[in-house]
Amino acid sequence: MRKNIVAGNWKMNKNLQEGIAFAQELQVAIADNDKVKCEVIISTPFIHLASVSAAIDTKKINVAAQNCADKASGAYTGEVSAAMVASTGAKYVILGHSERRSYYGETDAILKEKTVLALANELKPIFCIGETKEERESNKHFDVVKTQIENALFELSAADFGKIVLAYEPVWAIGTGLTATSAQAQEMHAFIRKTIADKYGKEVADNTSILYGGSCNPGNAKELFSCPDIDGGLIGGASLKVADFMGVIAGME
Repeated sequence: MRKNIVAGNWKMNKNLQEGIAFAQELQVAIADNDKVKCEVIISTPFIHLASVSAAIDTKKINVAAQNCADKASGAYTGEVSAAMVASTGAKYVILGHSERRSYYGETDAILKEKTVLALANELKPIFCIGETKEERESNKHFDVVKTQIENALFELSAADFGKIVLAYEPVWAIGTGLTATSAQAQEMHAFIRKTIADKYGKEVADNTSILYGGSCNPGNAKELFSCPDIDGGLIGGASLKVADFMGVIAGME
């Protein structure tokens, strides 16, 4: 059966000391709450990964990188390889976030290479997909999401695809105050699962965790997570305070 997951993406926030303090506070909050019914992940900046992993019990809170390079090693100043990420104790890596696609020009071809390298280093990709406001308004949102999945992931074996977590992030609902309705989110998640089933079969599709990643917060988490094809969330702003993040986690019943 697929996992329920709530993953916090800190983006470019928190210095090292703040990150360690947050992770330790979160661990205490989770230990004190016997109603946590999902896997919890925190995605830190690269330079925090090793220290945060060492400061907590990674059997209770998993750690993710926010990106990795599309090359294994070499003369790529400023880049961080999948092998380097894995060496810190991180188990997950976010790939294809809309900010990476739009600000840094990451293409499906680049993300395909990153995914292969992540899997080769036993990292589990949280692979982001989603449409812009213009693409949704022109009724291209299903085509856009399907193409993103097909171009980057559909050359994987069924076994390797089974290691992927998908995160649907409507770009128009990230940091804008807008949120997809639960019906809109469920519709897209069901479409994504059908797209997977058409390629790899129903069993693989049914076992793939698909997270929602568009302005999910303590106020809307329960409604979103109650949808049959939404298996948790990739959380941005609401993951920066322990109380807010725990409020989102509490939405998973």
